[in-house]
Amino acid sequence: MTDAFHLPDLVSADWLQQHLHHPGLKLLDASWYLPGSDRDPVAEWRAARLPGARYFDFDQRLAAPGPLPHMLPEPAQFAAEVARLGISNDDAVVVYDGSGIFSSPRAWWMFKAMGHNGVAVLDGGLPAWRAAGGELESGPVSAPQPGRYLAHRVEAWYADQRQVVASLTQPGHRVVDARSPARFLGQAPEPRPGVRRGRMPGALNLPYDRVLEGGHLRNQAELRECFAALGPAQTEWVFSCGSGVTACVLALAATLAQQSKVRVYDGSWAEWGANPKLPLVVG
Repeated sequence: MTDAFHLPDLVSADWLQQHLHHPGLKLLDASWYLPGSDRDPVAEWRAARLPGARYFDFDQRLAAPGPLPHMLPEPAQFAAEVARLGISNDDAVVVYDGSGIFSSPRAWWMFKAMGHNGVAVLDGGLPAWRAAGGELESGPVSAPQPGRYLAHRVEAWYADQRQVVASLTQPGHRVVDARSPARFLGQAPEPRPGVRRGRMPGALNLPYDRVLEGGHLRNQAELRECFAALGPAQTEWVFSCGSGVTACVLALAATLAQQSKVRVYDGSWAEWGANPKLPLVVG
């Protein structure tokens, strides 16, 4: 089904309105908010969602068990949960969130990392859909017909702690942190207990909101400028953040800017900052 759409990595609300009722298209609300935001993404999804959209819960159901938040699950767990949402391997998937572009790239990256290339992010998310006059539905949701899904991890999209350590000093590699400058420099506290302030030695800072404008991704030329300021086009990028969510915003932006080698450090600062054996720099 994905070939019929020529599905890019980013689609507009206008594009989605034109293809909304195609039988091979599946919509997922991947909204997630930082702890303490006082927003309930599931309640918001039930109250107002794109037609037929299911809730993609990467914080609980689609997360690996363990102490770190919403880590990428094993392929079998991912496949079972995605099939439960009514998705099969040949479906085209569009993900969106309630902020514009914040958490939906995390779902996009997870699909990519599990071998599903037919996935796109809705540029501007739910706010852009509302602004375009797109139809919404609310109320109870019936269980979909389960899909048939197989997943496999694509290591080229993924970086673990060992790979990050190597990338910090390896020529041609850049580790880029998507956190705010205050958190990157250790001037602001981390939201998770037990996580140290600071940054990885050798890491660069590109706050995720620098690649956005008004809840949308910046245009390709502007995105290329963002990454050109950090390294040449042949750079092998590793993106990190607080817990692996906004790092995926940078991964999407880099992909749109035609950077060829893009990885996400899944554990991000939640893992690095909690391990006293790993080096950090403050200031």
